[in-house]
Amino acid sequence: MKDSEVLAKISEGDESALDFLYKKYYRMMTKLVISNSGTEDEARDVYQDALIVFWEKARSGKLVMTSKISTFIYSICLNLWRKELERKSRLSNEEKDNVEFQNMESEERERIIRECINELGDTCRRILMYYYFDGMSMNDIAEKLGYANTDTAKTKKYKCKKRLDDLVKSKYTASDFMD
Repeated sequence: MKDSEVLAKISEGDESALDFLYKKYYRMMTKLVISNSGTEDEARDVYQDALIVFWEKARSGKLVMTSKISTFIYSICLNLWRKELERKSRLSNEEKDNVEFQNMESEERERIIRECINELGDTCRRILMYYYFDGMSMNDIAEKLGYANTDTAKTKKYKCKKRLDDLVKSKYTASDFMD
């Protein structure tokens, strides 16, 4: 099936075009993810998400093809995988930060962190206190603070946590927390 035929079928809502694309480019698209630190399952998920993005763009009538379909889907996969790797990296950094703080005495650690949180400003103070001390979920924090969605709250929390880490590191050394 040619690209023009695939696009015509998609514009008619014919899902056989989606099946065709899935089978035709599966190996190429999953190899992209697997060769860039991904697993087979992650590769499959990214490819399926990319096909959905492509389908929706093609169905909207706003898709302007300046390359082959395979190139377009490949670029969608690449962008989706990059975003996933960035997300994983942020989570990994948060885990490393948490390990650093585990060596501190609990009460002293809490006092220092509260002191530094209070220096960050109202928004960061509220987000971090809600999350770390009140145990609120990111969804609840987003609602309480009036953010558009959970992702916005997560991004703000990440930036506030980074500012807190930098502040603690600038004011204290590891020996301040050890006996």
